[in-house]
Amino acid sequence: MKAIILAGGFGKRLMPLTIDQPKPLVDIGGKPILVRQIEWLKSQGITDIVLAVGHLRTKVFERLGDGSKYGVRLFYSVEEEPLGTEGAIKNAARYIDTDLFVVTNGDVITDIDVNNLVRNMGNSLATIALVPMRSPYGIVEIDNEGYVRSFKEKPLLEYMINAGVYVMRREVVNMMADKGDIEKGVFPKLAREGRIRAVIYENAFWRSIDTVKDVEEVSAMLAAKQVN
Repeated sequence: MKAIILAGGFGKRLMPLTIDQPKPLVDIGGKPILVRQIEWLKSQGITDIVLAVGHLRTKVFERLGDGSKYGVRLFYSVEEEPLGTEGAIKNAARYIDTDLFVVTNGDVITDIDVNNLVRNMGNSLATIALVPMRSPYGIVEIDNEGYVRSFKEKPLLEYMINAGVYVMRREVVNMMADKGDIEKGVFPKLAREGRIRAVIYENAFWRSIDTVKDVEEVSAMLAAKQVN
């Protein structure tokens, strides 16, 4: 299986850390976010990884190269303009030659078991990882059989939120728009058709690195060895 990391973000909320470097290269406990993601995917047996890059992409090229020093093979999908998550996946999928592939947001630090998403696909076209959290992130509603029914934005209470980690079949790419966000495009369509499932990870570590406070908190957790 191969993976796509969506690593083209501007990181405006991480200023001043992103003045002269892209968000995915922000240091978390001594390692850039992208390096931690590469190590996580490699631990899942995934060694062919496509980086969807845009803003300050030459910094990513220079820092990570071909991936050999991390024991993986890196490929680069360049966005000349922001395409949104759906457009970025569609653009990067030209480097994917397998039926199943993983997609993850480039600002996530996690230890989610990706292979568990594969095991729970059934006849669906995609599975998404959910984590329970009280937060402003988009939420996902599922039925009793694990199929996704709807996507909503900015909850007020604790819900199962979209962790930004997915497994998809190649067929989904053909349904994607050239530009736009996946939670407003193909995912709601799959949910209406009952072709997307979800797996809840109640005990997994998961944090989205969106602000300087997130950087400080996760770095402190790493220093205290609360997470690998």
